[in-house]
Amino acid sequence: MTSAQVTVEQVVRAQLAKALGGPRGIVESAVPTALFTILFLVTDEIRLSLIVSIGVTAALLLVRLVQRSTTQFVLNALFGIGIGAFFAYRASQSGGSDEDVARAVFTPGLIYNGVYAVVIVLTIVIGWPIVGFMVGSVMGDPTAWHSDKAMVRLCSQLTWVLAVPCVIRVAVQLPLWLDHQIGLLGASKIALGWPLQLASFVVMGWLLSRNRTPVEQDDPA
Repeated sequence: MTSAQVTVEQVVRAQLAKALGGPRGIVESAVPTALFTILFLVTDEIRLSLIVSIGVTAALLLVRLVQRSTTQFVLNALFGIGIGAFFAYRASQSGGSDEDVARAVFTPGLIYNGVYAVVIVLTIVIGWPIVGFMVGSVMGDPTAWHSDKAMVRLCSQLTWVLAVPCVIRVAVQLPLWLDHQIGLLGASKIALGWPLQLASFVVMGWLLSRNRTPVEQDDPA
C-alpha cells in the first residue's frame, strides 16, 4: 500500500476525474448535443440543427487543437450528433413522415441507454462490477481486486449508481417514444441527460468520501 493510493475510494476518484475531463469535459460533451436537440425541436429542421451544432463543436475542437489538449470529449459529442442525424436521414430516405424523422433522432440514445443499463447490471449480477476493472487498471492487474470482498462490495455500489441514470432514461423515454410524444421526448433527453448524470456523480462522490477500503497491492520485492 502506497501513500499516494491508500484506499480504493481514492483510486476510483482519480479515475472518474480523468474519465469525465473535469467541468470543461462535461460542458464539451453536453452542450453540442443539447443544442442540436433544442434547435431540432424548435425549428423542426434537421439540416439547420446539424449546421449550428457541428459549427459549435468544430469551434470547441479547434480550441482543443490549438491548446494541444485532448479532443476526446468534443469528438464524443460530435459522434453522438452524427449518429442521431444518420438515423433521421435513414428515416427520411425511407419515406417516413416528419414525426418519424423526429423520433429517429432520439432512437440511438434510447438504444444506447438500454444496452448500457443491461450490460452494467449484468456485471453486478455475475459478481464482476464494471467499476472494479477501473480500479484494476490502476493497480496493474485488471482482476486482482476481485479477491477482496470489501472492494467488490464498494465497486458493486458504484456500478449500481452508474446504471440507475440509464434505467431511468429508458423507463421515462421509451413510453414517450412509443407514443410519439416528440416534444416531451426532447425535453426528457435534456433533463435526464447531464443533470441526471451529475446527480449520480454526487452520489458516487459521497460513497467515495469515506476512504474506508484499503488497496492491497503486491509487494514489489
